[in-house]
Amino acid sequence: MIGAPRSRCTMRSDIRDVESCGLIIPEDVIIGDVTHPASKVGCSNASPYVPNPPQPASEDDAAIVARIAARRAPRPLQALDLTLLHSPPVADGWNSFLGAVRTKTSLDDRAREIAICRVAVCNGAWYEWGHHAPLARAAGVSEEGMGVVGRDALLVEGGEDGDREERGRKEAERAGLGEREWAVLSEREVVEVTATVAAYNCVSRFLVALDVGEKNGTGPEAGH
Repeated sequence: MIGAPRSRCTMRSDIRDVESCGLIIPEDVIIGDVTHPASKVGCSNASPYVPNPPQPASEDDAAIVARIAARRAPRPLQALDLTLLHSPPVADGWNSFLGAVRTKTSLDDRAREIAICRVAVCNGAWYEWGHHAPLARAAGVSEEGMGVVGRDALLVEGGEDGDREERGRKEAERAGLGEREWAVLSEREVVEVTATVAAYNCVSRFLVALDVGEKNGTGPEAGH
């Protein structure tokens, strides 16, 4: 529920990875399936979202909220926006960067949404999948194609790796996901599809780390 407090923060990572970076793990943070209580900074009862509508503390912050709302229109602010707005400057930069990746590249909608959905699957970011799978379908990806994109592993089971890869490629082609259907050809397209994958890897890592939208541990059928 937007604006509702949580009793604890959640992160999908490994304790050793976090501690090896020199980060302090807050009290009652769950990492994987382990509660790590030793803390110097607590996050118990913290809200993952700012109030909706947001309550900017300055004119600059109000302008940031307006820019984000303008990009989302006619939709309302999303759970991701309300999380990012805990730090208005970060939310502003995020809005500008992702706005360019989503709406200002030369990639066709189909190629872009396939790439984003595949990143969501690889990172278990089901909030991201719930928003972008309908866009992929609207761009012409068939249900069979979405079934391929939504797999944990793209290689089909059984046989040698080379054979599994070839059978997986043929299955993807039957589902309308072959190289001919969504190949990127120009240098600009190569840069743009790489930037799209990188950007949405960042998005999905953020979504999963903070469980934005409360979709962690669900699956592609969870919706949004």
